[in-house]
Amino acid sequence: MIESLIWLLGYQLAGELVSRACGLPIPGAVLGMLFLFITLCWRRGTPAVLASHVPAFLKHLSLLFIPAGAAVLAYRDLLTGHALAIAFVLVASTLVTLLVPAAVLRLALRLRSERGG
Repeated sequence: MIESLIWLLGYQLAGELVSRACGLPIPGAVLGMLFLFITLCWRRGTPAVLASHVPAFLKHLSLLFIPAGAAVLAYRDLLTGHALAIAFVLVASTLVTLLVPAAVLRLALRLRSERGG
């Protein structure tokens, strides 16, 4: 379990360091996930320690929403002042999240059928 935590926190730390050192507008945690994804693709598999322990972490993933919920309560006045803009961004980002993967899948299936696969 400790080794899994070291893997995950190490990649998050690497992402934070790169994000701050380069001044990127991308959160360090997102960069860390990208680095972990690249590593797993490069290794062509998941290490046994991650495969066995990460599902246990995922069972408690809902705990990560507690800080976000507290922030909503703390910044309630600010959020209500921009409710229309926030609603628009939520709807637009949801549509993009649904439509872009669908378009990529259609393109991939069309390319696959053209190749005869």
